[in-house]
Amino acid sequence: MAGLKLSVIVTTKNEAANIVASLRPFWPFADSGEVELIVVDNASADDTQRLARESGARVLEKGPERSAQRNFGVREAKAPWVVVLDADMIMPESTIREILGATGATGAADAYWIPEVRTGEGLRTKARNFERSFYDGTCIDALRLFRKDLFERVGGYDESLIAGGEDWELDIRILAAGAKCGILRGHLIHNEKLLSLKSLLKKKAYYAKSLEVYKAKWPDHPAVKKQFSAWYRFAGVFIEHGKWRKLLRHPVLAAVMYFERLLVGFVYLLGR
Repeated sequence: MAGLKLSVIVTTKNEAANIVASLRPFWPFADSGEVELIVVDNASADDTQRLARESGARVLEKGPERSAQRNFGVREAKAPWVVVLDADMIMPESTIREILGATGATGAADAYWIPEVRTGEGLRTKARNFERSFYDGTCIDALRLFRKDLFERVGGYDESLIAGGEDWELDIRILAAGAKCGILRGHLIHNEKLLSLKSLLKKKAYYAKSLEVYKAKWPDHPAVKKQFSAWYRFAGVFIEHGKWRKLLRHPVLAAVMYFERLLVGFVYLLGR
């Protein structure tokens, strides 16, 4: 039996449609003893908890929001490394193997950003994946894989940030602690097939209220200024480090991406 290397923390609320697909890729590694599965559920009214248990997860209950759920899951984790996922995220086997290799590598980072690929078909999905590819390792990205001792040392997620900004805020404290952070070569799959443009804009409007609390906590931090800078969000992140060449190579995707970014920005201003 291999030693336990990784605790997978999945937060849920009424995620019966997603939870098995999220946990399934980890089954072989759980069977070998390298991975433990922890689902932290917030009073689901569907079959989320039953399906999670049948999928080999230890099911815990915690609320009211995902920051509290994530922190509780990490506290209960037994492995030296933790990865924090939403229930609609799926980790390919190749990425899991890369993570398990990184946990024991000499000179490895203390935390990692994991590139995301969104599911779905059509031009809009292609444009959203195109947009997401510009964010890897920037202040718009968010760390998901951590050494447990580092996560606990910096205090985990700020539980006052209930719906937006908690990922960015944790990154600020981890980087301030002098942690070495890296970007995985592999990716995770964000299953957003059912997320319409209307649903996306509603989700962003909900996050906007909490983002104001986050901004007030770090009003002068350079990363926060970038995150809420119209220049950086609409231009800087897409052209820095030679990334502008991608815009020229894919003008149609760039146009669709900018149309959606403008809508999201407008909704954010209304949400404020």
